[in-house]
Amino acid sequence: MNKRVYGVIGISSVMANWNADFSGYPKTISDGRTFGSDKALKYQMKKMWENEGKKVLYIKSMIFKENKGEISLVPRSLKERYDCLFGEPTKAEAKDSKKVLTNLMTAVDVKNFGATYAESGNNIAITGAVQIGQGFNVYEQTEPQEQQILSPFRDSSKEKEKGEAKNSTLGTKIVSDEAHYMYPFVINPQAYKELIELGVTEGYTEDDYQNFKRTSLVCATSFATNAKEGCENEFALFVETEPDVYLPNLTSYIRFQKEEEKNVISVTCGDLIKELGKKVLAVDIYYNTNTTILKQDIEGARIFNILTQKEV
Repeated sequence: MNKRVYGVIGISSVMANWNADFSGYPKTISDGRTFGSDKALKYQMKKMWENEGKKVLYIKSMIFKENKGEISLVPRSLKERYDCLFGEPTKAEAKDSKKVLTNLMTAVDVKNFGATYAESGNNIAITGAVQIGQGFNVYEQTEPQEQQILSPFRDSSKEKEKGEAKNSTLGTKIVSDEAHYMYPFVINPQAYKELIELGVTEGYTEDDYQNFKRTSLVCATSFATNAKEGCENEFALFVETEPDVYLPNLTSYIRFQKEEEKNVISVTCGDLIKELGKKVLAVDIYYNTNTTILKQDIEGARIFNILTQKEV
């Protein structure tokens, strides 16, 4: 692929918890602003790829392990996950760095996001062609909500304490009432130039980009768990440029505000795009037409409904 791509992926979270910290509350920085880590978005994409039957290396998977007669369910190690995807290598194959590197580049998550693999004498670091930044919440009125949940079970660990095991246990669910995360990203196919020269990959192709684009538009909407139900893809911006164009973080050109009936997302990088002229190859904007009003100033931009993928 002989171009760069810059953009923004927008995720809405309504009475849901897009990315929690270890306390269970939505992640925040020191000044109180809510954000979602790049790992949260990448996980949704990797889970979708895995469900489609594609090879995904860096994702949690479980295995039964026997230890002193006890069988436990534990996560696979990195080596075990590698062996699961590519077959257990012989001693010679395990130390063949070219073979290992070639295998790694066939995993869809590694092809996009890169990897660090230090197993069996190999010390491999791959800088991914796709780099995703932190997704800051652009809705200032976000408030966390804590809900008490009644379990249908008693706490059997307290049965020895008189009267302590007669009632069901209580749990807690923590969500944001409403949040809107904007993730910046950049795709640089030149990241794999050296790997192409080594003969371990064909590089980052147009098909790879289209696969990333397709997944980034629906991954949050498709992933429904108790905490993530209410999280949806609501916006995306893709700016395709010549390889020698370097753009700043485009989230600084995105504005969000609430109106009575719909949200308003404004894209204000029209002047920047116009100055680059023919070096900008295409601009695609996707948004949820049911919940959002789009205001944008980019001449020639193609506008799509993010739900139907049809041009509007």
